[in-house]
Order: sequence, then structure tokens, then C-alpha cells
Amino acid sequence: MLRTTPFHSRTAPLCQAQNWRRWAGYVVASSYELIHDHEYWAIRSAAALLDVSPLYKYLVRGRDAARLLDRIVTRDLRRCAVGQVMYTSWCDEAGKVLDDGTVTRLEEDLFRLTAAEPNLRWLHENSLGLDVGIQDVSDATAALAVQGPAARDVLRSALDADLDGLRFFRATRAQVRDMPLTITRTGYTGDLGYELWVDARHAERMWDHLMEEGRRYGLTPAGILALDLARIEAGLILIDVDYVPARKALIQARTSSPFELGLGWTVRLDKDSFVGHRALRAEHARPAAWQLRGLEIEWDALERLYAEAGLPVELPATAWRTSVPVYAGDEQVGYATSGCWSPLLKQYLALAHVQAPHAAPGTSLAMEVTVEHRRRRAPARVRELPFFNPERKRA
Repeated sequence: MLRTTPFHSRTAPLCQAQNWRRWAGYVVASSYELIHDHEYWAIRSAAALLDVSPLYKYLVRGRDAARLLDRIVTRDLRRCAVGQVMYTSWCDEAGKVLDDGTVTRLEEDLFRLTAAEPNLRWLHENSLGLDVGIQDVSDATAALAVQGPAARDVLRSALDADLDGLRFFRATRAQVRDMPLTITRTGYTGDLGYELWVDARHAERMWDHLMEEGRRYGLTPAGILALDLARIEAGLILIDVDYVPARKALIQARTSSPFELGLGWTVRLDKDSFVGHRALRAEHARPAAWQLRGLEIEWDALERLYAEAGLPVELPATAWRTSVPVYAGDEQVGYATSGCWSPLLKQYLALAHVQAPHAAPGTSLAMEVTVEHRRRRAPARVRELPFFNPERKRA
């Protein structure tokens, strides 16, 4: 049975079109207004409030907490200081990605792991012989993302916390009245942003407080449709869309290593052994067969394809999530997994898996498009990710 998040009593009355969607067993709003344009522009020009409570959240504590997580993830947690957040992937023994998420070191022997999919069993299986406690706090912890250029101003007004000193991918504790919370300078939009982690019992009051204090800065509730546009512009991958987690892949060809997903920077082969270490070390010694890249579809060529059918260019207003062939000449050399028309960049963009010989930035390829029921090929150029990377994100 689908569940509702701790903020549902606040988000439900705002969802004008009642266009709900599933996320990790919860229902969340696709958009609150009838179209998502206003919500997208709040992310990019003001501040947006997003309910991200469906993320799985695990507390790992004890003398061997760091040792357990270091055994699983590809990052080196020995370098993770208290108050630091690390984005990471974790793999199976074959070095293929199972999931990706963040690890926050809340105390010396206390960590929070966030994940897109259930990982409680995986944590327990790898904790054999270790002095560690693992707690699933997914339901007990409510999470909100405040994203956009005005995000810091909103939180300065709403919270008693040192936000000016909070660096990118760092965490701090704060207090709002009688509500303790943790703030991390993280997000899934590629913009200036923060995520707030609070006891689910305080969720409704926290929402009300943020909306009241954020009104003067244009704080706007935003749904998944706006988030999808922003994360594609930011070149951020989505599980089950841009990659198939190894435990779900029916064939080997559907799996991906961190090197093939543009996550090679998260793999620390110089640390002690971790799950998938041997396979990833062997892969690192040879070029990866695939690379995740951005594609910019050439607008003039796209216009010509539609003009031949007597039509203006017709692109979906929302991001798409499907497999679309990518060609070099007559040879298929990859496939796009998600894409959108970027309202900010005024470009038609896609994330794509491309065979390594054709993955160099600037390479000319073609992506399949459907024009009036016919499959055509639109010229595209390979781009390094992200497409959008504003200075304010890290400043």
C-alpha cells in the first residue's frame, strides 16, 4: 500500500491537479500547480521547497561504524570529518553499482546513510563481526530540500544556524523553537541548496514555519517535474532511469560501474579493500568501455526535421525518461536515458551512455527523434557534464 510522507497534510491541499506519483512506496506531487513552470523557475531564480522524505535513511553507530561503511562504499571514509557529507556509490563484488547516496558523519561514531533503494539487509550482511548498530530511520526522519539562489536567505530568516560558515557538502545542527534538526548543504538541483533533516513528529510545524518565513523570498513548493528538469541540467543521474542497479539487472550488459557512470572520482582504490575493490582496480587499469556524457541536440537541424513535416518543433514540456538510440553515422554507439528542453539554457539536452571511442567532448553524433510518427536522427554534440554549474552552488 502506498504511504504518505510526514508533510502530506500540507502538500495535499496545494496539489491543484492531484497529479501524484510513486517514490519508494510513497506518493509525492509531480507538480503543485497545473503546470510546473513556476516551480522550476523558483529553483533557478528564487527558492523552492521540496519534500524528499521518501529517501531511505539509515543511522550507523558504534566503534566500527566507519569501518562498516568503508567496507561498503567507494569513498574513503577515513577522510570524512565530523560535520562532513560525502556523495558516494556502492557496488557488488563485480564492481557494478548497486546504489548511490550520501554519507554524513554526524559524530565521531555516528553516520547517516541516505539511499534511493532499501539497503538495510546489505548493511547487516556486511556488518558481520563488527561492533556496530544499524537503525532504519526512514519513516522517523522527515526531509525537506530548500533549493535556489535565495535558499540561504530563506534559512537565515527561519533558522538559528551559522549558514554563512556552512561549506558545500558540510552539515550543521540547528534549533527552531523546540525542534532540533540537521542541515546539510546538499541537494539534487545543481544549485545553491540545503537539505533539512528533522524528526517526523515536527514535520508539519517545520513546513509551516519555513513557508511563513520564506514567503518574502518567493519560497515555492516544487514537485518532481521541476526537480527532474533541474537535475538533468545539473547532470545528476537517477537510479532505474540513467542506470540499472546491479541487483535488478537481468543481464550483465545492463549493469554499470562507477567509471562508466562518471563517478570514477568517488572511487578510492588506495584505501583498504571494499566490496568490488578488486574488480574496480582491474577496470581502472584499462579504459572503460562506456562513458556517461551529456548531449546537446542541434536546434537548427531539429527545426529542419520538423519543417519537412510542415510542423514547428514539438518537444515535451516535461523531462523524458526512456532509452533512445544514439548513432555515429549508421552505427549505434550508445543510448540516451533522460532528457529535456532546458528553460534556462534554451537547449535540448540529454544524458547518454556512449561507447568510449565516441565519448570525447565535441564529438558529433546523432540522437533518434520521432517526428510525426517517423523515426529521424537529429545531430547532437557530446558535452562534459554538468550542463549547468553556477558559482553560487559552492560559494
